[in-house]
Amino acid sequence: MKLGLEKMKEIAHGAVEVKEENGRISFFRFTGEQQLLYKNLEKERYLKTFTPALIRLVFKTDSGSLFLKFNVPFATSRSYFSVDVYVNNEMIGNIDNFSGADESADYTQYDYPIGNFEKAFDLGSGEKTVSVYLPWSVPLEMEEMSIDDGSYAVPIPRDKKIMIFGDSIAQGYDGLHPSKHYGIILGDLLDADVYNKAIGGDQFIPSLVDTSEDFVPDYIIVAYGTNDWCYGNLETFRKDCRDFFEAVSKKYSSSKIFAITPIWRKNYEDIYDCGTFLGVSDYIEETVSKYDNVFCVRGFDLVPHKENLFGDLRLHPNDEGFCHYANNLYNAIKNHL
Repeated sequence: MKLGLEKMKEIAHGAVEVKEENGRISFFRFTGEQQLLYKNLEKERYLKTFTPALIRLVFKTDSGSLFLKFNVPFATSRSYFSVDVYVNNEMIGNIDNFSGADESADYTQYDYPIGNFEKAFDLGSGEKTVSVYLPWSVPLEMEEMSIDDGSYAVPIPRDKKIMIFGDSIAQGYDGLHPSKHYGIILGDLLDADVYNKAIGGDQFIPSLVDTSEDFVPDYIIVAYGTNDWCYGNLETFRKDCRDFFEAVSKKYSSSKIFAITPIWRKNYEDIYDCGTFLGVSDYIEETVSKYDNVFCVRGFDLVPHKENLFGDLRLHPNDEGFCHYANNLYNAIKNHL
């Protein structure tokens, strides 16, 4: 039994829109207004808005099998991906294009195949909860998602919502499995759906806050700064940082907002136009200190300073690094929840 568009809408977590075109279903984490904003900023970042980062499909079912068939139409700066399938919170398999990659090396810059993929999964007997985690790195067009004929697929809604603003690390770079991202883990710890507004390459963008949303999140993560430090200039960074937090704290006055300063990166001792790496963190902390609903978390030690915890060995966490990130972040914010 093939699940149609309306059922996909019911079981999608973290999607602001689900659309069908030419028999293929796509899942969007950005609104049309937000995509237009990025289209006017830069083509590369606009294309990244089509990736379903942190979106997952969750349902209860008595089906003994699951079949997935989808197309990956293009890639941007990362072409590897995985679609992870879980039964009762345990990963039973996945569809990926990087099997055999050396995870101890920098696997991030190789070209991996894209196009059409399909696979059947044995779900086992009885009722169970199935979760399908979509890629953070590439767009995905679902051609078919099927369960056994006569079986049911019941949505499992969550009441709470987390919104994440940020850069490549918050988008998902450079984890291999989308189910291991710190936002996914944090969402499970808080029993909340996660709406990911992060884009690789981003710096503080105050105008993104001004775009419309159909919901008010319970929690907001703001995780910029590392690109501002190495690519921006001091005056622009400080203004955009101030304007962003002014806008987000005012618009979402009932939300609990957590400002995460940049995590460790290998070249953090360098000095750029914005000054020192830790100086950027200091400014973010100083900026948010005047807002009652914004709490600052020093990100520098959220991920241990070990190259083997980073996919590119220098900046973006791998799956193990994201696990450290998630647990340490939760411990840092749990007293403010």
